Amino acid sequence: MNPRGWIICGALLGAIGVSTGAYGAHGLEQRLIDQGSDAKEVVDAMRSYDTAVRYQMYHALAIVAIGIMAGRRASRPLQTAGFGFLVGVVLFSGMIYAQVLLERAIHQLIPLGGGAFILGWCALAVAGFRLPHPSNDPSS
Repeated sequence: MNPRGWIICGALLGAIGVSTGAYGAHGLEQRLIDQGSDAKEVVDAMRSYDTAVRYQMYHALAIVAIGIMAGRRASRPLQTAGFGFLVGVVLFSGMIYAQVLLERAIHQLIPLGGGAFILGWCALAVAGFRLPHPSNDPSS
């Protein structure tokens, strides 16, 4: 994906994250109660949902940063990091949302999403290692 695409993708994931977070703060608890969840189930679901929103927001910001970095110096590790973060949001956060809101999810995909996040962060570290040292970079 090009730098512009990463920035747009991250920004949209951020907007969706704010929206899902607002719903979690203002409507989810009552929905769970109305569905017949007991107090412990409500607390557990709210905690899981909050984790999904937080991870989505962290990775939305990371994707925007990848777009900015790729605009200066594109690389395969940056692309890998971006796709790792994107897949992680879909599988990790998305499956938790499905589990809480729809009472169904493919639970085995949640850890794969976490693994995609880890892959993304490792790829971002590789991208960082490949950057020239500031004292050797004529553009700095």
